[in-house]
Amino acid sequence: MAPTNLLGLDLAGLEGFFTEIGEKPFRARQLLQWIHQYRVVNFEDMTNLSKTLRQTLSEKATLSLPEVLHEYISVDGTRKWVMRLSCGNAIEAVYIPEGDRGTLCVSSQVGCALACTFCSTGAQGFNRNLEASEIIGQLWLANKYLGKDPKGRRVVTNVVMMGMGEPLANYNNVIAAMNLMRDDLAYGISWRRVTLSTAGMVPMIDKLREDCHVSLAVSLHAANDKLRDEIIPLNKKYPIAVLLDACKRYVEGHQRRHITIEYVLLAGINDSEKDARDLMRILKDLPTKINLIPFNPFPGTNYTCSSKKVIARFKQQLLDGGCIATVRKTRGDDIVAACGQLAGEVQDKTRRTQSINKTEAIPA
Repeated sequence: MAPTNLLGLDLAGLEGFFTEIGEKPFRARQLLQWIHQYRVVNFEDMTNLSKTLRQTLSEKATLSLPEVLHEYISVDGTRKWVMRLSCGNAIEAVYIPEGDRGTLCVSSQVGCALACTFCSTGAQGFNRNLEASEIIGQLWLANKYLGKDPKGRRVVTNVVMMGMGEPLANYNNVIAAMNLMRDDLAYGISWRRVTLSTAGMVPMIDKLREDCHVSLAVSLHAANDKLRDEIIPLNKKYPIAVLLDACKRYVEGHQRRHITIEYVLLAGINDSEKDARDLMRILKDLPTKINLIPFNPFPGTNYTCSSKKVIARFKQQLLDGGCIATVRKTRGDDIVAACGQLAGEVQDKTRRTQSINKTEAIPA
């Protein structure tokens, strides 16, 4: 039997592993700290474990990380890492510094099957889901490369599941990774600072509400089904009304929860005054913050970004209507690290968009 990669196991998973090998479950707490707080991946260096246990771990387990192929640093301080996986594919993670906040954008899949037309990742096709170890490995490696600030504080303060892939299509692995992000024995990041972004997999939104307390962002990008069907094929299965009902259920009973609505502005497509009015209308009963995203071009796209004047007008129209609205700063575009530009290196490309309308099981 191949050794178990312990990097992606949350506390419950590690406790189960130690029970299976005849060890006390409390060892899981020690191992979590060694791996994620002290960033030790050599069992021999875990000095508060017995020599016998360290030997057992060396035989039955491993701590395997993605390999950083390239690190790119933007003039604005944004960093992008291209990481190779054991299968030969490559994924990308991006770190965005902003004042006292440092946000890491993490990938959940190699490519993406949803084929949203404004996204470079979707144009790459789909290869496979990432393991939990490959998801949390991006955070582990970012912390290693970034270190701590001059005052000794951690640099990664926020994590957004907004990189390559649809996180809710890789549900179990994403949940395990987010549990590690939030665990005080690992990274100790507040639920408010861990955000999952989805194109609208409604059954998984409902399951997420029960399983993992994190912030939710929804890639809406259109205020009517006809347009959203064109740019986000998943909308044909879960139309806007169905999606927004799931969002209402997600915040129900949680006073501090709100939904971040992501809305990429495409010139002449979804940026008219009517689009803004329609957006306000469909969101009027939902506590939201609207994040307007200037479109970032990529090779082969036919879209262009709305002008600065149109973006400003669209934002002001939302503000005048009583909405909370911001415009996301374009960061890292000189290293192709801006929103919608992550592509990695996806082998054996397949689209699988035809499977979107089939009955979904909970993905592994």
